[in-house]
Amino acid sequence: MTTTEAKSTPSIEQPQQEHQWLQQLLGEWTYEIEGMVEPGQPLEKSTGTESVKSVGNLWIVAEGQGEMCGTLATTVMTLGYDPQKQRFVGTWMGSMMTHLWVYDGQLDAAERALTLHSEGPSMAQEGQMAQYRDVIEFEGRDHRLLTSFCLGDDGHWQQFMTAHYRRK
Repeated sequence: MTTTEAKSTPSIEQPQQEHQWLQQLLGEWTYEIEGMVEPGQPLEKSTGTESVKSVGNLWIVAEGQGEMCGTLATTVMTLGYDPQKQRFVGTWMGSMMTHLWVYDGQLDAAERALTLHSEGPSMAQEGQMAQYRDVIEFEGRDHRLLTSFCLGDDGHWQQFMTAHYRRK
């Protein structure tokens, strides 16, 4: 008796409109950040560069290098779109911390701003976790804005960082 097993070949997923939206991030960028390092302290400014590459037209990887809190920092962001969840997914990590940020997000109706939600260490209460959101918004083809917010105890989103990225 012989059995024949059908071997399934994994299908290669084709980029969708959301994946194509991510492709506009590709390229070499410079950035200027103004942000709060600790509550009640003055805003700090820093600068750096970012290189964004495509991974198979379904994902992007953004690697940043720059000054942060007086030291050289490296950051890596991954972003993609999961059609089953109908959500953008990704991660963010930085050489200045041990927490891996996991993103879940969606585009606004105008498809101009991508809002990414995450959970991470609270800036206000040591040992506690807090809700965060990063908003990536295009001001033009060669200028994008990243604005970061933390959900306060009062239930309101409080902005703590703004970064301007300009294509080289």
